[in-house]
Amino acid sequence: MRLALKFVIVFFLTIGLLIPILAIRGTIAEREQYRAEAIANVAATHAGKQAVLGPVLVVPYVELVEQQEVGPQGSRKVLREQTGAWTFFPSTLQVDGTLAPNTRKRGLYRVPVYELTMHSRAAIQARIPVDGVHPRRIGRPYVAVGVSDVRGFVGTPSLKVDGRSLPLAAGFGARSLGGVHARLAPPRAGETLALDVAFDGVIGGTEAIALVPIARDNRFALQSTWPDPIFGGDFLPRTRTVDKNGFRARWEISSLATSAQAEFLAAPDASTLLRVGATRGADKMTESIDAVGVTLFDAVDAYTLADRATKYGILFVLLTFVGFFMFELIKQLPIHPIQYGLVGLSLAIFFLLLVSLSEHIRFGAAYLISAAACIGLLGFYLSAVLRSTTRGLGFATMLATLYAALYGVLISEDNALVLGAGLLFLILAAIMVITRKVDWYALQRQRIGEAV
Repeated sequence: MRLALKFVIVFFLTIGLLIPILAIRGTIAEREQYRAEAIANVAATHAGKQAVLGPVLVVPYVELVEQQEVGPQGSRKVLREQTGAWTFFPSTLQVDGTLAPNTRKRGLYRVPVYELTMHSRAAIQARIPVDGVHPRRIGRPYVAVGVSDVRGFVGTPSLKVDGRSLPLAAGFGARSLGGVHARLAPPRAGETLALDVAFDGVIGGTEAIALVPIARDNRFALQSTWPDPIFGGDFLPRTRTVDKNGFRARWEISSLATSAQAEFLAAPDASTLLRVGATRGADKMTESIDAVGVTLFDAVDAYTLADRATKYGILFVLLTFVGFFMFELIKQLPIHPIQYGLVGLSLAIFFLLLVSLSEHIRFGAAYLISAAACIGLLGFYLSAVLRSTTRGLGFATMLATLYAALYGVLISEDNALVLGAGLLFLILAAIMVITRKVDWYALQRQRIGEAV
C-alpha cells in the first residue's frame, strides 16, 4: 500500500472518530440537562435562588385631587381621593452575611444549597412632605425587606427600629413583592424621621444569593466555606479572598454607580424585581434590578471535567495514530486500517467510561479506573499488533503519560490553557526530535519498491 494512500486512510479514520467523540459530548450535555432539572426540583421543594432588597421605608397617603367631570349639565371640577406612597431609601446600608453551604441529592445529582445568616443595618432619613392645597391623610408607614422566595426563611427574622423590636407581617406592604414588613406610627406632615433599622435573619436558598444595592452608600460582606464561588451580578467585589477553606468578599457601591433605586420605583410589576433569572454561572443575578451576589459553583465538577477531556479526545487519537505510523514506517511493521480504527475506538470509549463512572464515584477515581482499563486493553492488543511485548508495553507507557498529563490539565482550573499548550508543544517537540534524522523520501522509495 502506497504511503500517500495509507496517510489518506488514516486521516479519514481520524476524522471518522470525531463522530463517537461528538456523540459522547452530546451525552455529557444531556446529563447536564438532567442535573439542571434536579436543581429546579430542589428549588421547587426547598427554596430557589435568593435575592434580598432593603430595608426601605414606605409611607402611604391619601390626598384630594381635582378632576374634571363631564355630566348632563356640562363640565365641572370635583375633588376625589387618590392614594399614593412615598418611598425613602437608606442613606447607608451595611450587610454582613455568612453562607453555610450544604448539598441536597436528587437521583445521581448533588445540588448545592445554603443558609445565609445575615445582619443588615440601615440608616433612613425621611422628610414627610408638607400639605399642598388640600391636606393629605397619611397612613401608617412600614419598613419592608424584600426576599425573592419567602419559603427560605428559617425561623422568624428580627426587625428593630431604633433598638425596638417590631412585629413582622408577611409581604412587602402594598407592593406585590415577597418579603416581610413592620408598621410604624403615622407621622405628621412636614415631620423628619431618622430611623436606625436592624434586620437579622436566616434565609435558605439554592445555588445563588444576590443583594440589591438600594441605599446611597452600600457595603456588603459575604463569607463561606465554599471553595468555588462565582461572583456575579452587576458589580464585582472590591476585595475578595478565595482558597480551599472558602471565600470572603466585600462590595462598596454608591448610588451614583447603580440605577437600583430608579428601577425599583419604575417597575410596573414589583413581583419580578427580585426574580433570580441567572443560569448556572451567569452574571445577571436578578431579572430587572441591579444586584451583586455569589453562585455556589463546583468549578471542577465531573461533567465540566469530562467535557474538557473530550476536547482533547481527537488529539489523543491523532497522537496514537502518529505513533502507529512511525512504527509502521521506521520498524517496517504493517498495521491494517482496521487495527487503527479499533485502537481509536478504544480511546473514544475511555471518555464514555469516564462520564458513567464519575456519576457514581469521585472524578479522580473514575479517571484512574477508566484510564487503567483502556491502557491495559491497548497494551495487551498492541503487543500482538506490534509483534513485541516490549513495544506494546512501551506504547501503553506513552499513553499512560498522556493520560496523566491530561488529568493535570483538567484539574487545574486557572492554568488549563497554558498547561494544555505546553503539553502540545512538548509532544510536538518529542516527535520532531525522534524523527529528525529520518529520510522520508528513502522510506517512501523503499515502500514503493516493496509494493512492486
